[in-house]
Amino acid sequence: MSPLKKHATSLEMTFMVILFEIGSTPMFVLGSKAKQDAWLAMSVGAAAGFALLLLFLWIQRRLPEMELNGMLRFGFGRIAGGSISAIYCCYFAYESMRNLRDFGELTAIILLPATPMSVTMLVFLLIGGYAIWKGAETIFRLPEILLPGLMFFYFILIGMFLLMKGADFRRLMPVAENGLRPILNAALPDIVSFPFGQILVFLLLWSRWNRPGVPVKQTIWAYIGVSLFLIFMEAINIAVLGPDLTHSSVIPLLKAVRTLSGLKFIERLDILVTFMIFIGLLIKMLIFFYCSVRMASLLTNKSEKIWAVAVGAVIYAASFIERDYTQHIAIGLGPSLKIDVIFQVAIPLVLALALALRGRKGFNPPG
Repeated sequence: MSPLKKHATSLEMTFMVILFEIGSTPMFVLGSKAKQDAWLAMSVGAAAGFALLLLFLWIQRRLPEMELNGMLRFGFGRIAGGSISAIYCCYFAYESMRNLRDFGELTAIILLPATPMSVTMLVFLLIGGYAIWKGAETIFRLPEILLPGLMFFYFILIGMFLLMKGADFRRLMPVAENGLRPILNAALPDIVSFPFGQILVFLLLWSRWNRPGVPVKQTIWAYIGVSLFLIFMEAINIAVLGPDLTHSSVIPLLKAVRTLSGLKFIERLDILVTFMIFIGLLIKMLIFFYCSVRMASLLTNKSEKIWAVAVGAVIYAASFIERDYTQHIAIGLGPSLKIDVIFQVAIPLVLALALALRGRKGFNPPG
């Protein structure tokens, strides 16, 4: 296994947090239980996710030179920590598979209905595998290239909604009509698990920062910025489509964009939105893929390149287990989010408690 190289600049780390958290989020309907208050549910989810972020940053600051595998072994012991690390390796591969299947389904629905999903997903996976083969430095450079263009197009779309008066913010009223319970039920744990709790992966990435310590300020400001953006996008979808149509749409952002049909000088904006979602899916799939490979490499002391091939094959094969898109979404936004709580909340909390207890007993973490 090659030694860890610190080569992620502050800008690369910031952009990676933003692009990863945006990811495929606009593709899904989040907080539907709260109806027109879905944007409030997103706000609650972001606030709870921020508490998780602070927990992850505390763990990383206690063990600044370690990655998740080492943290688990330090906190739980060699055998238990190694076993939990292996489970995390499978968890990251599973999350990567979900994004790969999202890509295949979206391509079949919007762009290439006559092309087999097996082909489009294979191409997408090979792109991710090639980036991992080239190393983490290549992965961290991608957001610098992709994020500026992505945000430019998002702001263009938002501007079009506002200029064309397609967004009626009165559709967000009345606020909290049924009290706070529906909002909390929609946010906890589902929206916390996806997308905010997934920032857990940075316990394998923060240690690559090219400065001493942990990029706390960069991560926090990036998280706050992307949270506000996602909350606003949720509100925009509801303002354009209304709560009922938003939560009954397969991909609400695409449905909202199609309301801009009055723009005679621009056609097929849905293709642009599809490519924007593709960028988020690529980064999300790639980071989970890389984290699974990295964990396997740390556990076995074998090259990441070897594991990239093995893990990639498993991800590709697993992406065909679900029968159709309906089942895929039902699992992804149902049982899968409940399982996420174990990996994103329960285990990190126990790990933080173990680190706190070891500190009181006079055990100093290495590094």
